[in-house]
Amino acid sequence: MIATSAGAEGLGAFIDASPSPFHVCATVARELDEAGYERLHETQPWGENVAGRCYVIRGGSLIAWDGRDARAGGAAGPVAPLRIVGGHTDSPNLRVKQHPDRRSAGLATVALEPYGGAWLNSWLDRDLGLSGRLAYADDADGAVEYALVTIDEPVLRVPQLAIHLSEDRKGVHLDPQRHVDAVRGLGEAEPLIEWVAARAGLNPGAVLGWELMTHDLAPSRLIGTDRELLSAPRLDNQGTCYAGLRALLDAEPDGTVAVLALFDHEEVGSGSERGAASDFLVTVCERLVAGLGGGREDFLRVMAASFHVSGDMAHATHPNYPDRHEPGHQIAIDGGPVLKVNQNLRYASDAVGEAEFALACRAAGVPLQRYVHRADLPCGSTIGPLTAARTGLRTVDVGAPQLAMHSARELMGAADVPMYSAALQAFLARPA
Repeated sequence: MIATSAGAEGLGAFIDASPSPFHVCATVARELDEAGYERLHETQPWGENVAGRCYVIRGGSLIAWDGRDARAGGAAGPVAPLRIVGGHTDSPNLRVKQHPDRRSAGLATVALEPYGGAWLNSWLDRDLGLSGRLAYADDADGAVEYALVTIDEPVLRVPQLAIHLSEDRKGVHLDPQRHVDAVRGLGEAEPLIEWVAARAGLNPGAVLGWELMTHDLAPSRLIGTDRELLSAPRLDNQGTCYAGLRALLDAEPDGTVAVLALFDHEEVGSGSERGAASDFLVTVCERLVAGLGGGREDFLRVMAASFHVSGDMAHATHPNYPDRHEPGHQIAIDGGPVLKVNQNLRYASDAVGEAEFALACRAAGVPLQRYVHRADLPCGSTIGPLTAARTGLRTVDVGAPQLAMHSARELMGAADVPMYSAALQAFLARPA
């Protein structure tokens, strides 16, 4: 297998440091800074600075690239093709409503709203922390600034209904409006946003907006009698964020520009200014070509010659529910990266993309698995089709196998982490 710096324990540490999309970007940025990357800002001129190792952040999304080989003339400069690994930074969870403070049955509670396709029962009876960002301004004429929030303390809990109180002792159907508010304490608690602001070192009166979410406080761990499995929150899709980051840092592009594109809001359709359906990737690519000395014609040539791997996690065959999977397409834990194909384009893979990723796996020395969803079950989707339609990039959808997708706690094979990253690294290093 191709050498990679990615490992299961490294992924666990990455996840534990990144409870929200904003923290994912901050964690990736720290790694890029240490590797010598330069942060650019969209509101400032880039010029020739782009012809190197750079990154830009838009909210909870980040795009990084290594353009040194193009600058050196290895691929005719401004028409050097892009090799893009894409992923998403968000994960299903419970998020804080705009008026969060409530009282019920003598308890102080916090109003929460499910984000994305959260598997709600998995969030019950867990010690939950808070994370996200606050927007604030010290006065009416001041600029709006942002502060990351990380409260890794058990401040919230959504209690399960006792089995004795259910109608048939077989559980309850959770209503996302009525059954996922969290208990915070007793008595008259300080308003939540004011309490969070004070914990962040801010004047509570200066806070004007927030994006706050809950996260499970149990740390990521290697489990099993031989520690062959990684138990962690947010594997979907921080598994790709981490594997893609390590691939970017380890790859040696050959006449191409290696790109890592991580988008927020995939779990709710990507329809935001920083989602995969936005102009973020297109504008960064155009400015990159311009910084390398190219014009509009060069940009269009680059996009036609470039390739995008859309990375998201994949469904491993569940040992207790093998009948829920397509026969003949069993996906094994620690069986290697997964190529995802759907004839109705819930995934963007076609024969050209299949071949491209198969060659990357062959070059990396890792096995390739092929996934098809049961035709009688609705298939999830990824950033792949959206990015392909928005940019015209040739795109293939891939992932790493896992169990319990969209649960508060997910499971994957420890050996799949380096294999996944090695395949992405090999893709980034493929010549133009």
